[in-house]
Amino acid sequence: MADSTPTRILIADDHPIVRSGLRGLIDAQGDMSVVGEAESAGRAAELAAGQQADVAVLDLTMPGGGVAGIRGVRAAAPSCKILVLTMHDDAASVRDAFSAGADGYLVKRTPGEHLIDAIRTILSNQRFIDPSLDEALGSEEEEERASLSRRERQVLELVARGHTNKEVATVLDVSVKSVETYRSRVLEKLQLKSRAELVKYAIDIGLLDPTRPEDMAR
Repeated sequence: MADSTPTRILIADDHPIVRSGLRGLIDAQGDMSVVGEAESAGRAAELAAGQQADVAVLDLTMPGGGVAGIRGVRAAAPSCKILVLTMHDDAASVRDAFSAGADGYLVKRTPGEHLIDAIRTILSNQRFIDPSLDEALGSEEEEERASLSRRERQVLELVARGHTNKEVATVLDVSVKSVETYRSRVLEKLQLKSRAELVKYAIDIGLLDPTRPEDMAR
């Protein structure tokens, strides 16, 4: 990093031996420094704010952890990046973590250098997902898309591209009421709550390309 000030890292895990190992790995980097350790999600939120942490490495299964823990740290320290470090390698946990506000997701069984890569990635405002989860996430996305009807997939793509319900109705030659019904079904099946989440989902599965102006014009 160009700034000589070390990146301030908070470690949150209820196992002291895990925290010790992570501290050693992080402090060995010339541009990173551990500024606090927490054994619970509540304490992590306090320290993230009090120590002005740049990154919080957060376990999902410590007391008060999980989605509530991520939201707690995010609320207490909005500018702090959150890297989830956990044993959970299922797609549902990954999705829940990012929905709650995580910036990165790493499984504990991966090599230690991946932790440093993940920290540097989220500090550059990019999402990090453990490479070992590609297959699990891909399988879930395929199942979700398969559960949508052809018409629902059409509505998903058009809405994600920014078309209004009326415009979608015109393109598909159906009523606006039908579009509203299809749209509600898509959100329900994919467990999404807003168009913003729909757009994010479409980008994640490759339906939209954020580098293409024609995809993101709206």
